[in-house]
Amino acid sequence: MVTWKEYLASILQKILDSYSVLQSLNDKPGDLAIIEKELLKINGFFNVLVTKLDSENYDSKNLETLKSKLNYYLESYYFEKEIQTMTPLYSEDTNRIKNIRLKILESLQDKKLITNIETIIEDL
Repeated sequence: MVTWKEYLASILQKILDSYSVLQSLNDKPGDLAIIEKELLKINGFFNVLVTKLDSENYDSKNLETLKSKLNYYLESYYFEKEIQTMTPLYSEDTNRIKNIRLKILESLQDKKLITNIETIIEDL
């Protein structure tokens, strides 16, 4: 049976893995599909965490802070529509691909969200 901490750590690690994929892209034609896939994974995991942190009893200030940052991210950033609009028009334009990828990475660094996730994984 998986414990709550193991479950939480695995979800947080999957978020960091997707973040790492986004960081390592070289902004080539075709990368827009990868960006969209990884972003959907990240948003899905964020939604799962927000739901689980609502239903679980947790006694960590870090988890409260994380939940607040996740809610802020989900309410403030929405790149899916922009990516869907870009795909047929600019999927070969490396400058636009780079721009959207950097904006997504910047949004994940807003309020030190990724740093907070890394800290929580270390503490678990």
